[in-house]
Formats: sequence, structure tokens, C-alpha cells
Amino acid sequence: MKKPTIILIHGFRGTHHGLALIAEHLKGYTTIIPDLPGFGKGDHLETHDLNSYVEWLQLFIEKQQLETPPILLGHSFGSIVSAAYAQRYPQTIDKLILVNPIGAPALEGPRGILSQLAVFYYWLGTKLPTGIAHAWLASPMIVDVMSRTMTKTTDKKLRTYIYDQHRQYFSRFHTPTSVAEGFSTSVNNSVRDFAPAIITSTLLIAGAQDDITPLEKQKELVKLFPHATLKIIQDVGHLTHYETPDQVAASIQAFIKSV
Repeated sequence: MKKPTIILIHGFRGTHHGLALIAEHLKGYTTIIPDLPGFGKGDHLETHDLNSYVEWLQLFIEKQQLETPPILLGHSFGSIVSAAYAQRYPQTIDKLILVNPIGAPALEGPRGILSQLAVFYYWLGTKLPTGIAHAWLASPMIVDVMSRTMTKTTDKKLRTYIYDQHRQYFSRFHTPTSVAEGFSTSVNNSVRDFAPAIITSTLLIAGAQDDITPLEKQKELVKLFPHATLKIIQDVGHLTHYETPDQVAASIQAFIKSV
């Protein structure tokens, strides 16, 4: 019997490396983790809007020539791409798993001002000369601030590992324009936009301390799906893929076996 295939879609500014720990814990499955267009070794798109990401994913899955529909998993920004894909192409996937899903528009709510500042940050990056623009957008100080804000573990060794991962892979975007367009897509869309129309069995995995989409919003989000359950992981925030990959994988395996 062939192993079920899980295709994992990483978050904004990340690469496939970010989901490697989850994949390592998924024993008995074939895992495929592409780099999103515009990041790492990902494809190049004319524009990095949500429709372009979804159509890219449709072609990517088609090219795998799988005998049975795969399970689709998206983390963070990848959850938006995966949810939009699941709404448009439900017949091509078996199940949907959204890890730390973006359940509310980033430009709304108490974090809206910070998101607006980030919009300006990325916009300015597209106006600067190329060399300066990349240095501006790949600033180690900015990357470290993002890392320290999102990391919740008190384990010094793990914190060091997460910071190092972000320093290595968080700035492997193709161009200032591609990362700015990707950011615009990430803050102007959310899983909430697609949830009511997703007919695929869905699992949401949320960190209880997630600052990006607070737990109360995740509880609201799961109710929008026709067929979804929510698994909450305690003492972790948005970086469940780094801090608790074993618990994420266990939740995934339990979900797959139960549906």
C-alpha cells in the first residue's frame, strides 16, 4: 500500500526548511515541501497575488502525477494559499490542514497599526535602489525583532536554533518587488474569506499564544467551515513548526486516521 502524500506550503518569507521538522515527524507519509514562488528556489511569477499563487499550486500538484489526491497543509501565509486553493480545486485534494492559520485580516484589529507600518516598510523597499533595497528588506535587526516577537519557548537552545533558521532563510526572497507583492497578498487576505465554501474535511492547528491570529479568532474561524475541527497546542505561539513539531505531527496523524 502506497504512503499517503502530504504537500506542505510554508509561510511568508520562509522556505521549505521551515516545515522540515514537521515532515520529519510524519512517519508513514510521503512529504513534499516546495518553496513558494518568489522565495528560495521557488518559481518566478509575473505578479505575486493570491490568484497567481493558487494557479501555481494547481500546476505544481498536477505535475506530481500522484495516483490519489494528496493531503494539503499550509502554515501561516501558506494557510491562505491552501484555503483559497481548497475552495477552488476541492476535487484535487483529500484533506486540508491549516497550521497557525491566518484567521483574520492583518489590517484590522489592534495589530492593524503595526501591519500598516509593515506595508510602508515593504513599499519603501520597492522604491530604493536595488542593492540598498535588499539590505533594507533583509536587515538582520528586522529579522531578529520578528524572531524574538514570535518565539515563545524559554528553552535557550531552541530559541537560538529558531533565530539561526530565520537569519539563514528569512531573506531568501527573489526581489524587493516579489516580497512586497507577497506581503500585500498576505495582509489583504485571510482564511476567513474562503472557509464557508471549503467542503474538504479540515483540521486547524493553533498555538494558544499566537500573536498573529489570537486564539479567540481561531475559535471563531473554525465555526465558519462546514467540516472542521480545531486543535490547540498550549504554551506556543505562531512558531509551532519550530517549537512543537512533534505535537503538530501527532495532531495531523490523529486527524488523518479519524476522518
